[in-house]
Amino acid sequence: MTTAVTHLWRLLKWGRTLARHGALRGIERDPLTPTPVRRLIQVAQIGTRVPERPDYAAAMKAIGPAAIKLGQALATRPDLVGAEAAENLLQLQDSLPPAPFAAIRRQVESALDAPLESLYTRFDEEPVGAASIAQVHRALTTDGKDVAVKVLRPGIEEEFARALETYEWAAAHVEIHGGDEALRLRPRLVVAYFRQWVNRELDLQREAASASELAENMVAEPGFHIPEIDWRRTARRVMTLEWLDGTKLSNRERLIAEGHDVRQLAATLVRGFLRQAVVDGFFHADLHQGNLFALRDGRIAAIDFGIMGRINRQARMWLAEILYGLITGNYRRVAEIHFEAQYVPSHHNVDEFATALRAVGEPMRGLPVKSISVGRMLEGLFSITRDFDMQTQPHLLLLQKTMVMNEGVATALDPDINMWETAEPFLREWMRSELGPEAYVADRLIATSRSLRKLPDLIDRIDAYFPKPGAAPPPPPLAEVEVLQPQSAWRLLLVALLAGAIGTVAGALLF
Repeated sequence: MTTAVTHLWRLLKWGRTLARHGALRGIERDPLTPTPVRRLIQVAQIGTRVPERPDYAAAMKAIGPAAIKLGQALATRPDLVGAEAAENLLQLQDSLPPAPFAAIRRQVESALDAPLESLYTRFDEEPVGAASIAQVHRALTTDGKDVAVKVLRPGIEEEFARALETYEWAAAHVEIHGGDEALRLRPRLVVAYFRQWVNRELDLQREAASASELAENMVAEPGFHIPEIDWRRTARRVMTLEWLDGTKLSNRERLIAEGHDVRQLAATLVRGFLRQAVVDGFFHADLHQGNLFALRDGRIAAIDFGIMGRINRQARMWLAEILYGLITGNYRRVAEIHFEAQYVPSHHNVDEFATALRAVGEPMRGLPVKSISVGRMLEGLFSITRDFDMQTQPHLLLLQKTMVMNEGVATALDPDINMWETAEPFLREWMRSELGPEAYVADRLIATSRSLRKLPDLIDRIDAYFPKPGAAPPPPPLAEVEVLQPQSAWRLLLVALLAGAIGTVAGALLF
């Protein structure tokens, strides 16, 4: 088990990097920052030249792969990191120098238990892309199919395991020593969900299964294409899938030159996201421009299915009603949903919350997205969470992140698109089918039948049974962390600093 000194030493190293990029200034100045955290920041900043303008994205990239992924997750949390940091982190590019091909060859042959030449007649040594977790090579299979081969970076699983352990340790101390605000933000649960997301992304066979499931769901949206998986050449550390000949949605000028209708592409993207999130409850949660292509026939294709989100039917109905209520100005109903979902504690007033929502929603109604964005709407919603004691809902973080990304790509294609007007007919039709009288009767019949079957068992357990809210899935288990008291923490911090100083001197003498 990793010792407290090791965790402190890692945090200090990362803190020094953050300090050099000015990324600790906001945390240090926040009056809600716990005193022990502020002291640790002051130690980390000793001897560094702090720039005037913080660059959070550059700091995360300098720390390493796990920090890049954490930075992308924090980009959805302006309530936690601040609006300026969240906006900067949205620019974080997940790209690193590629691993040597010899190591990649060993990784492929070990994962697929066969020589490379027996699987591919051609395998390009130079990758077409290299990110923090994996890199992608173009290849030709022995049966003549043009494919993309995604390979985990050697040693990446161990690197993430070390970082996640320290994140959990730090989150536990912030939550316990950070007061009421830290309890409301629930950093331990956020890190627990982050661990779940990362573990899924480190399993390429699971990513392939996600792509397969998404392809089945998106049959109803013919303008949205998911590449086919080559299961024979896919394992935990290697995934082979159909190669796509298309143009990235980031290159608007080339799309126009090739004859694509960028407005239609933007509308297809919005509808595709809504079908995934609202209808199916299973959505691609990393829809940035680098993962989206326009194919020659006008369809949109998505890649990189490592980060997927899932929300249940009850939460989807609440989501649809919230979005539709914001579009139509029915703030009272939006407020009621927040209370029904237990997002807002019952001791608050529904009408007061509706008024706060009106302040967020009214400025965006009838305006093009270029004037008022989904990201700013979410920022406005986050700004009222503290006033109404709303706890963080980690299971919705991926959805919030994807909404912001989806908006960014759509508006880059069509700056005049009104995402709300594009979404309104889709949401209205879905709500009619899900919340209309036919759906209501069908739901009641199903619920009654299930209740009758449970009745004998419920009678035996009625005293001990308490219904759980239907919106959130069961949270992941929290890691067991031995929490230090402030006095012990400072002693260990001094030990870590002394060890670092000794290591520095020893390194200088040896080299």
